[in-house]
Amino acid sequence: MSIEVKNLIKTFGEKTVINDVSFKVENGETLAIVGFSGSGKSTILKLICGLITPDSGEIITSKGDIAMVFQYSALFDSLNVADNIAFALRERKDLRNKYTEKEIKNIVAEKLELVGLKGIERKFPSELSGGMQKRVSFARAIVTEPNSILYDEPTSGLDPISSTLIEDYIVRLKEETNAASIVVTHQMSTITRTANRVIMLYDGEIVYEGTPEDMLKQDNAYTKQFVTASLEGPMQMMSEN
Repeated sequence: MSIEVKNLIKTFGEKTVINDVSFKVENGETLAIVGFSGSGKSTILKLICGLITPDSGEIITSKGDIAMVFQYSALFDSLNVADNIAFALRERKDLRNKYTEKEIKNIVAEKLELVGLKGIERKFPSELSGGMQKRVSFARAIVTEPNSILYDEPTSGLDPISSTLIEDYIVRLKEETNAASIVVTHQMSTITRTANRVIMLYDGEIVYEGTPEDMLKQDNAYTKQFVTASLEGPMQMMSEN
């Protein structure tokens, strides 16, 4: 298993954002984490990839890299596509002397082809559409051959057709890399098209765990409110964390 979270707790000031959360993600599996704004979804990703530390609990990951795909791509504007993708290979201490420039060039080309963007190495982020920027961020994420990939709202701000394309690439990357993947999202299409399992958070706790198919049955008051986007139900809107 690639990711296991045990009894995770995280507080900010007096607010408990993650409250005794536990789950597992196997290799080759995609878990969707869903919930209303402020439920703690993105906080879990930050805890797993080490951007913040938990107050208590345990995060166990298999040996290898954890890749993070940020909500707004987070590409370096001053670098072209090739240099954005190759950044970790050139700058990380453990990788800096591992590859020749020719090998790096070939790796970049391979990853771009994998996300359907062959031949755009010299373009800059400002020359790309939002969907293309997102796919470049996918290529950058997998350049170190990670065994875990974390996606934070990967279809945010995209039109429906671009969203479908991104969802297809999430599935393809899982199949190509056999990575354990976690997708934080609020879009039903992303859940149903990419996820094997779903957990729903509310007020920092898991209130539903199951398959996307079972979620759509709305047998749970929380899933019913989420799927129907109703203001009526057990969940009340909170501020973003």
